[in-house]
Amino acid sequence: MPMPERCSRFAEYRDKVLELFASKGFGQVGMRELATCLGLSPGSLYHHYPSKQHLLLDLIEEFYEELLSTLGRIDQKATAKRDKLPNLIRAHLNLHREMPWHFRLAERDSGCLNEEQQARVRLLREQYERKLLKMLGVPSRLGEQGLVATGHAIANLLNSAPGWLAQHPLEDAQRDELLENLVSGAVERLLRPSCAPRAVA
Repeated sequence: MPMPERCSRFAEYRDKVLELFASKGFGQVGMRELATCLGLSPGSLYHHYPSKQHLLLDLIEEFYEELLSTLGRIDQKATAKRDKLPNLIRAHLNLHREMPWHFRLAERDSGCLNEEQQARVRLLREQYERKLLKMLGVPSRLGEQGLVATGHAIANLLNSAPGWLAQHPLEDAQRDELLENLVSGAVERLLRPSCAPRAVA
């Protein structure tokens, strides 16, 4: 079923809907409550979104579109390869500050979508993970399955890291430095060429 066009009123009140889903939990929010949040009648909302799953998919697609756009902007900059990882980490930290509810929904509530919708999200995520691998130059020695797993692991690191220190009263600069060091250390270790095994004495 093709996605309905995004409702202009939804765009206007998107942050309220995001906060509603993220704070109460997707399963606890009904279409009537969503319609009230958007200032629409339930019938008008159904015209744009046949179900709340369609609305959730819209939000998650928006999230991955922004991630892909962010990667594209970093990739277009004429920077040395060594600068790509720090730029990626900083971009994800900034994006997490701008779109915190999107990150939470994408990681927590994708499983609430139907099979077809989940397949669409998987395609977007795989596209994002492949672009990450290409930008970072992950070595092909890992093999096909190893590359897929590595892309998934790096994406999880970048997307979940901003929440690790959320409960600690740190200045943004201090928190960012800690997270950059943690994530870059882990990713750089993955990208390092493997050494020949040491001989056992």
